[in-house]
Parts: sequence; structure tokens; C-alpha cells
Amino acid sequence: MDRKEIIERIGYIRIRAKLTQKGLSTAIGMNFNYINRLESKGDFLPSLEVLLRIIEACGSTPEEFFYRDIAEYETDIELSEKIKTLPAEVKEFVLNYDPEIMNLFVKLNEKAVKLSEQDKKKPKF
Repeated sequence: MDRKEIIERIGYIRIRAKLTQKGLSTAIGMNFNYINRLESKGDFLPSLEVLLRIIEACGSTPEEFFYRDIAEYETDIELSEKIKTLPAEVKEFVLNYDPEIMNLFVKLNEKAVKLSEQDKKKPKF
């Protein structure tokens, strides 16, 4: 994860937590414009200690913050919890399912994502 993505994720969790930049700065005990400078200039990264305070103040966790796709974290955790309740033979079946069919599902998903992105770009009248 690079500097830009860390800063973007800080903004993402801050907005999701409905905190202003000033509010978050105050909540973590920093200068009132600390988060503003961090998000707008991106010329520094917070220390690990400050980053952990930011994550906590925004109601997040380090696991979520550093998850491969923070926007999918909740859904993936929910899915994981449901998978845990499946019988062992069902889990084995899913893991060993026909790779060709799994590839078809992946391709269909990629197509659906592309169509969704194209639809978002169309002008709305």
C-alpha cells in the first residue's frame, strides 16, 4: 500500500464516520488542521501511533483499514461468517468445484462490472 492509498483510506473512513477534518484532528489530539494538511497536500504520513488513533476515532479497525479492498470489507466478513457455518462437505465441494465453471463466474462478474461502469458514465437526462 503506497502513501496515496493510505491517505485516501484515511479520508474514506473519516467521511464514513461523518467526521470533519477539524473534528478528526481534534479527536486524535492533533493540531486542528492536521488532517486537512494530510489529505490535501499528502506530503507526509502519520506515525503508526497517530494512524492507529485515526483508525479508532473513525470507528474502524486496523484489519479493515489495511484490508485489500476497504469498501468490500464488511461484505467479505459477512460472507466469511456464512461460509464458516457450512458443513465440511459443502466447503470441500466449493473448493474443488469445476474450474471451468468458476472461470465462467469470474468472466460474468467482470462483464457485469464493465457494464455497470459504462452505465455510470452515460449522461442522465
